[in-house]
Formats: sequence, structure tokens, C-alpha cells
Amino acid sequence: MERVKNYIFLHFCVLLFSFTSVFSKMASMQLTEGGIRNPKLYFFAFLMLADCFLYAICWQKIIRKFDLHIGYANRSVYLFWSQLWAVVIFGESLTAKNVAGLLVVFAGVVIVSVSGKESKE
Repeated sequence: MERVKNYIFLHFCVLLFSFTSVFSKMASMQLTEGGIRNPKLYFFAFLMLADCFLYAICWQKIIRKFDLHIGYANRSVYLFWSQLWAVVIFGESLTAKNVAGLLVVFAGVVIVSVSGKESKE
């Protein structure tokens, strides 16, 4: 059960990190819309930095509980979240190539996670 909680927290950290790109894109959009004096630009820039700070703390806490190759392989799930946010928040389209790429990444995560589990046993 502890292992499941650790994986959930690991993926929560990755989810948290995925919002960095959302805030970054929103800041970029505000820069384009209102220029350097747009207060929303600084609001989203602050959110981006705060998100990175929280992620760094969470990542340091959780990475101690995994082998590095397991932690970093699971971190690539970030691609899934970034694609989801691109479609849901920004209305971008998801192509067959995007889906194929995500499936390859997920296959890699599963292979590394399973091989890591077997090597510990």
C-alpha cells in the first residue's frame, strides 16, 4: 500500500509540474496582448515560479523513495498532462502523431517501472 501511495504522490508531483507550462503560455499570451506593462503577465509569471518552487520541494521528498531511473521515467508522464492542458485549456488539437508519441512514452514508463520492480525482488 505504501508503494501505491508513493506512486500517487510521484504522479501528483508530475501533475503539479505540468502547470508550469500552462502558466508560461498564459504569461506569453498576456505579453502579446498587453505588452510588458500588463499586470496579468507578472501574475502568471509569479504563478509559474511558485509552481516550480512547490514542484522542487515535492520532487525532493518523493525521489528519495524511488530509484532514480524509476522516478525520471515516470516524470515523462508530464507529456500526457501537457497535451491534456493544451487541448482542454488552450483548445489545441490532438493529432494521431501526438497520440502515438504518448503511447511510446507510456510503454517506456511501464517497461522501466516493471524492470525496476523485478530488479528489487
